[in-house]
Amino acid sequence: MQYDTKGIPQEVQLKLYERMLKPRMIEEKMLILLRQGKISKWFSGIGQEAISVGVASTMRNEEYVLPMHRNLGVFTTRNIPLHRLFAQWQGKASGFTKGRDRSFHFGTQDYNIIGMISHLGPQLGVADGIALANVLKKRKLVTAVFTGEGGTSEGDFHEALNIAAVWDLPVLFCIENNGYGLSTPTSEQYRCEHLADKGKGYGIEAHVIDGNNILEVFSKVNTLCERMRENPAPVLLEFKTFRMRGHEEASGTKYVPNDLMEEWAAKDPIANYESYLLKEGILTDDIIADRKAKISTEIDEHLKIAFEEETVPVVKQRELEDVYQQYTPKAVEPGSDLKSIRLVDAISEGLRQSMELHDNLVLMGQDIADYGGVFKITEGFVDSFGKERVRNTPICESVIVSAAAGLSINGMKAVMEMQFADFASTGFNPIVNYLAKMHYRWNEKADVVIRMPCGGGVAAGPFHSQTNEAWFTKTPGLKVVYPAFPYDAKGLLAAAIDDPNPVLFFEHKALYRSIYQDVPTNYYTLPFGKASLLKEGDTITVVTYGAGVHWALATLGRHPDISADLIDLRTLQPLDIETVYASVEKTGKLIILQEDSLFGGIASDISALVMENRFEYLDGPVRRIASLETPIPFAKNLEEQYLPKERFEEALLQLVAY
Repeated sequence: MQYDTKGIPQEVQLKLYERMLKPRMIEEKMLILLRQGKISKWFSGIGQEAISVGVASTMRNEEYVLPMHRNLGVFTTRNIPLHRLFAQWQGKASGFTKGRDRSFHFGTQDYNIIGMISHLGPQLGVADGIALANVLKKRKLVTAVFTGEGGTSEGDFHEALNIAAVWDLPVLFCIENNGYGLSTPTSEQYRCEHLADKGKGYGIEAHVIDGNNILEVFSKVNTLCERMRENPAPVLLEFKTFRMRGHEEASGTKYVPNDLMEEWAAKDPIANYESYLLKEGILTDDIIADRKAKISTEIDEHLKIAFEEETVPVVKQRELEDVYQQYTPKAVEPGSDLKSIRLVDAISEGLRQSMELHDNLVLMGQDIADYGGVFKITEGFVDSFGKERVRNTPICESVIVSAAAGLSINGMKAVMEMQFADFASTGFNPIVNYLAKMHYRWNEKADVVIRMPCGGGVAAGPFHSQTNEAWFTKTPGLKVVYPAFPYDAKGLLAAAIDDPNPVLFFEHKALYRSIYQDVPTNYYTLPFGKASLLKEGDTITVVTYGAGVHWALATLGRHPDISADLIDLRTLQPLDIETVYASVEKTGKLIILQEDSLFGGIASDISALVMENRFEYLDGPVRRIASLETPIPFAKNLEEQYLPKERFEEALLQLVAY
């Protein structure tokens, strides 16, 4: 192996050797502990240390690095105390996830490291968001993110590179091409000669680097980072290397030809570099022995700390409380100056006033800038706030959700407009696996609101009419808001943006321009988890939300003899079940109306809760009324049959007469 110092001082050359040696020795110890049953799993990076150490050594401490599960050298180069890493791998409380996740599935703001999740793609978009925040703050910093050659097959890879290119983001995309995705060789993963060739398609500078040559990695990456700080733009790097052990230890390496193993063993990044340094007189046998002794002692001392720590305590209340960041809402009262506006205007006004209040708030979505969005909610926003804060995006829901998470990690707030709620399916993974789990996993907020135009009644067919709130109410860590009136929409949107937790904000399209209300002109907030009692009666309880509220009002208007409590839930997570309980105790009968299809919806949970907790007050069966168990159709007569308005009226009369 040829080494070119390229002016790298000898002390740096020696430091790079020590930094590679440390993760190698830790790994060798972990493999012993794995065989002894003292750790449960291990993903080995043996043979790939030069990449992690080389990249991390070029990065400033204030620059974020997003590593993978073979990048132990990133963590050790950032000088994370070893006992905390060991505790993390053993599921101890002094790790980074309180025993809730393992391996490198964690982040730490103290060291500006954001670990991966098992769904590999999202972290690429998170890096985009972190870099975007740096650009907006005019901080000359680079963000480095790692993926394997297997991860480049995911759609998020395409989306993240495209966004970084379009927005000129200083992201260093590092592909560790180690030959195999678990057992699948590269010949079965892609057809181009080099993965770096993909950079051309995105207009991104790209390079192929010998990932086993520490001086080549360090020198090339250092040069690139210095330039990227001054002239922001993404760079794609493909590091050619090899995985000397299994994907994880249990999988083994029997699928790898012996001659290939031998070829790469001869390219070991540490053994070759050590020989070079010895030859150059920079390293001696005594120095090697001294460094190994010191590292070995450090490992043993920190293992002792981790092993002696008690197992993580089981505290049920703490587990529940840590799902969300604890937050005291800033209550801002509505003023007395009112204006009659539509639901669409209330949302736009609430969004505009939040942009004025929070100068770190960024809006992202398809066509939201000059065009103002397909529903014109952000019309005129570019003139007021500029294109840096009101950002058109390509059609790439997944990476924009991830980028929103990155913005939050780097101190910003983000509101993403999902052009239609239906399209959340292509951003589903980062919503439910990244945003929702961030705080529970490693105590990091996800200060993100996703606006969700939804609902039927507008003849938009099966891909633009779904009301899919039940996809998200099932997921702990997400908050779900679904207003029915302009007053509620404005105040709840302001509260959602102020809240540091991820919020899905549903806006019914059929109500946008059909519902008017007197709404305070000032900025104000409304609390989550507080339902609205729209009508009071003592015969029956009607619970609904969204367009169902207006259907229920119209139905009750046709039957003035029915004395009903009408409850508009307003937020579905948190759910104000206590208001429902209190009403059922009074009326003895409950009917729940939702626009979503019946099975698995919010009505089912409310029914179950009431049956379990207020059964003795019931004078009749709980009724759930919902749309048909079909996709929502396009033709007007078919859509009218699909929606539950007529079935609700029939069921209401039956239950009242029961």
